[in-house]
Amino acid sequence: MDQQKIDIKTIPVEVQIHRPDQTETGRYASRDRIYVRAVKGLHQSIRRNMGFVFMGLFMLLPWLKFNGQQAILLNIAEQKFSIFALTLWPQDFTLLAWIFIIAAYALFFVTTFYGRVWCGYLCPQSVWTFIFMWFEEKIQGSRNQRIALDKAPWSVSKFAKKALTHFCWLGFALLTSLIFVGYFTPVGPLFINFFTMQAGFWAVLSVLVFTLCTYGNAGWMREIMCTHICPYARFQSAMFDKDTFTVAYDEKRGENRGPRSRKDTDYKAKGLGDCIDCNLCVHVCPTGIDIRNGLQYECINCGACIDACDDTMTKMGYPTGLISYTTEHNLKGQKTRIFRGKLVGYFLILVLVCAAFVTNLVLRKPLELDVLLDRGGAGAGGSLYRETASGMIENTYRLAVINKSQQAKTLVLTVESDQPLQWIGPTEITLVGGESRDVPISLSFNPNEAERGRFIVRFSMTDQANPSLSVSQESTFFAGR
Repeated sequence: MDQQKIDIKTIPVEVQIHRPDQTETGRYASRDRIYVRAVKGLHQSIRRNMGFVFMGLFMLLPWLKFNGQQAILLNIAEQKFSIFALTLWPQDFTLLAWIFIIAAYALFFVTTFYGRVWCGYLCPQSVWTFIFMWFEEKIQGSRNQRIALDKAPWSVSKFAKKALTHFCWLGFALLTSLIFVGYFTPVGPLFINFFTMQAGFWAVLSVLVFTLCTYGNAGWMREIMCTHICPYARFQSAMFDKDTFTVAYDEKRGENRGPRSRKDTDYKAKGLGDCIDCNLCVHVCPTGIDIRNGLQYECINCGACIDACDDTMTKMGYPTGLISYTTEHNLKGQKTRIFRGKLVGYFLILVLVCAAFVTNLVLRKPLELDVLLDRGGAGAGGSLYRETASGMIENTYRLAVINKSQQAKTLVLTVESDQPLQWIGPTEITLVGGESRDVPISLSFNPNEAERGRFIVRFSMTDQANPSLSVSQESTFFAGR
């Protein structure tokens, strides 16, 4: 019996609470400001050129005209999105859903293959932040000059440089906010009305809100958006594997790090690696991390540290690539597998959703017809039908018709039924491109020619110039008992 006893151990139940460090004033310590050093190189040239192209497209597209109208106009008030020859309505929500699905799987595929290159090269937060840093550098000087300026006491020169910096930030934020709102309302009148103080309340409010958000995000918050707010930084690790290309430091080659002279060719005998510990990789990082500490979620894969390190290696006469886009397998001397299950799976799903989107787009008809039985028009009390003085039974309908194309169309309205019906109302309407209209019509039935009851009717709408283009919708006719 004694051998079957279980020893009892006392488990401490005290819970230790770890609180953030506080300053002497009792307030939480604020983040250290990051002074980013400018750097030139292949990856920064690619990033700048891509940012220039897409920023140019962003600013240009709202001004383009198509068939005499704004080529891209996402009119939320009228629930009509015009994109060149394509007009989307709320009924086309599935197309918008497919676009979001495509964007998501494209992001997953790129991230699995090449890490967070979206964040470093094309994310609007990064693009606007780099533009704001460019203004800062041109006005306040290099990294060391900006540090010295912030430490210096206030003077007329310091105030002028700071004021001009914030003026440029706000001016650029206002310009891009006006263009952004111009995607949702006619951009030409928006600019004129805004600066002449004739713009509507919601237009002015939208421009001011986006201006303040852009100014705050790119001017003040910067890396906080990437490290604490953006959810993508948090779930990116689920898509990484040991074959994902990320910005990484070759520890085997670089350690032990330490300064040395350019003429020192015997540094390896002293136990030193290729890293001269210049810290330039830290100075150029927009999120302020040291890539030599390994993969970190703050890294946005912009490649700035690669360009800075390659420049240093070239000056020292060492091979470049101490910091590079590489994989964990490659750093361990193993072979990188490009074609692997997860990456191939994302690619196949991406192809499928793209095919589904194209199929929906091709099969989409440029006409829309909805039929609603109008009880209010059927007589007092909202009856489903009414009897006329001549003994006819009448049902009233409201036909919601939409011309989704950008061309004017003449449409012929008809109805089919097993019972003889008389049409009361227009049988032909003309809609300009992107127009929607409610067409009230009535159908009358002679109860002496057929039995009372209810039966199915099918409304059809056909393009007069192209009879093969037709849509139909079923409804019910109530003929009493």
